[in-house]
Amino acid sequence: MPTRILLEGRPGAGKTTTLRRLAALLPTHAATGFTTEEIRQSGARVGFALETLTGRREVLAHVDLPGPPRVGKYGVDPGVMERLALPSLRPAATGRLVLIDELGRMELACTPFRHAIDALFVAEVDVVATVHTHRDPFTDALKRRSDIEVVQLTPANRDVLPGELAARLRQPRTHG
Repeated sequence: MPTRILLEGRPGAGKTTTLRRLAALLPTHAATGFTTEEIRQSGARVGFALETLTGRREVLAHVDLPGPPRVGKYGVDPGVMERLALPSLRPAATGRLVLIDELGRMELACTPFRHAIDALFVAEVDVVATVHTHRDPFTDALKRRSDIEVVQLTPANRDVLPGELAARLRQPRTHG
């Protein structure tokens, strides 16, 4: 059975850092997927960039983007999800591990992305995704599934978690 893990944490808990450290601990090209990171100007957050594990990067959301959709003060460019995120989620192109940062409101504003996530979580592929702690019908449904393990990311475990997950993901998959 594939490994399906949701790393749940509050903003600033280290979800992105944990996922990037996990990717770095795995053999090159062992995983596909993407991470997101804040864009800051003069110390203030003004947007978010999405970067694939292969290094392609674009602005996903920004205060200067008009939207729609809009999430808070940010206009979101769903085209970035379609150009960068979606191709990295297709199991046929992935090998056996997909890393996703994150299943958040900006990313989930893209309907094709939600459909791709649904397909991914029933495919024969390992998935580690970060998820917010706030309530959302889409992510709440994933968290309730019996085949998905929800791991709380905290300051106490965020430094050891990447190594533990990498060791676990390197183990041969058990069928059954």
